[in-house]
Amino acid sequence: MTSAVSDPQLVVEAIGAPPHGRGFFRTVLRERKAAAIGLAIILFFVVMALAAPLIAPYSTTAQTCAVYAPPSIHHWLGCDDGGIDMLSELMQGGRISLVVGFAATLVAMVIGGGVGIVSGYFGGWVDVTLMRITDYLLVIPDLVFAMVIADIWGATLLHVIFVIGILEWTTTARVIRAQVMSLKERVYVKRAKAIGSGNLRIIGKHILPQVGPLLMANTVLTVAIAIYLESALAFLGLEDPTATTWGTILEHAFDRTAISAGAWWAIVPDGFAIAGVIVGCFLLGQAIEDALNPRLKVAHVSIRSWALRPLIGRGADAI
Repeated sequence: MTSAVSDPQLVVEAIGAPPHGRGFFRTVLRERKAAAIGLAIILFFVVMALAAPLIAPYSTTAQTCAVYAPPSIHHWLGCDDGGIDMLSELMQGGRISLVVGFAATLVAMVIGGGVGIVSGYFGGWVDVTLMRITDYLLVIPDLVFAMVIADIWGATLLHVIFVIGILEWTTTARVIRAQVMSLKERVYVKRAKAIGSGNLRIIGKHILPQVGPLLMANTVLTVAIAIYLESALAFLGLEDPTATTWGTILEHAFDRTAISAGAWWAIVPDGFAIAGVIVGCFLLGQAIEDALNPRLKVAHVSIRSWALRPLIGRGADAI
C-alpha cells in the first residue's frame, strides 16, 4: 500500500484515467442538466425525422394550400411558395439533414480518430508527417474550402458528406493525439509492451477504450458543425437541388422572395430547427467534455475575507 501511494505515476493512473463505458454516460446525464437537455433536444429532432412519413400532416410533393399561406389551424407553420405545408416539409427536410450531418461526422471521426491514435502512439516521422498535414488543413477556412470542393466534385449528397468529413477531422486528430501521447507513457501500457503485446492489441485494449469518451464528446460537437456546413452548402446551391433539406428550404425561400412577400414562416421555423439541433449538440458535447476535464471539478477561486497584515518588525497596532 505504501509503495503504491508513494509512486506518483500510479496515483496519476488511479485518478487521471478518463472513465469509459455506459456508466460514464449515465453519470454525465444524471449530474449535468445541460447534458440531459441537449440529449432531449437531439432526440426530439431525431424522432421527428424518423417518424416523418407517419406523422407528417400533408404531402411534401403536392400543393395543399395557397402560395405563402400564413399559419392557420390546418397549417400550423403556413405554406411555402409552392403551396406546400411547411411543417411537413421541415419534418422531411430534417431526415436528410440529420443523415448528412451524422454520416459526415462518422467520416470525420474515423479519419480524425485514426490519425490521432496513429500519430500519438507511434510518434517520430509518422507523427511529424500526419501533424503537418493536419496543420495545413486547420488553417484553411472550412466553408470556403467546402464550396470549392463541392463545386468541383458536383452537387450531390454523397459528395457533401465526404467534403464535410474531410474538413472536420483535424481538430479531433489533435485532441486524440495529445491524449494518446499521455496514455502510452502509463505503466500498464509499458508492462503490456514488456510482455510482448503487439501494437494493435495495445491500441485496441488499452488506448482506444480510454480515448472513447473524449472521441464521443468530439463526435457530438462535430455533428453541430456538420449540420451547419450542410445547411450553408445547400443554401449556396452546392447540394442536390432535388433533395429537400433544411438548407434547401432556406435557399428556396430566399430565391423566391419570401422576405419581400412577408412570409416569415417560410424562413424562421427552419432557422429555429437548425439552431435547435446545433444548441442540443453543443450542450451535450460540452457537458461530456467538462466531465472529462478534472480541472473543472476543482474550485480555484473562493470567497474569503481579506485583512491587512501587520508590517514585519512592528506590533499589531501598526497600520
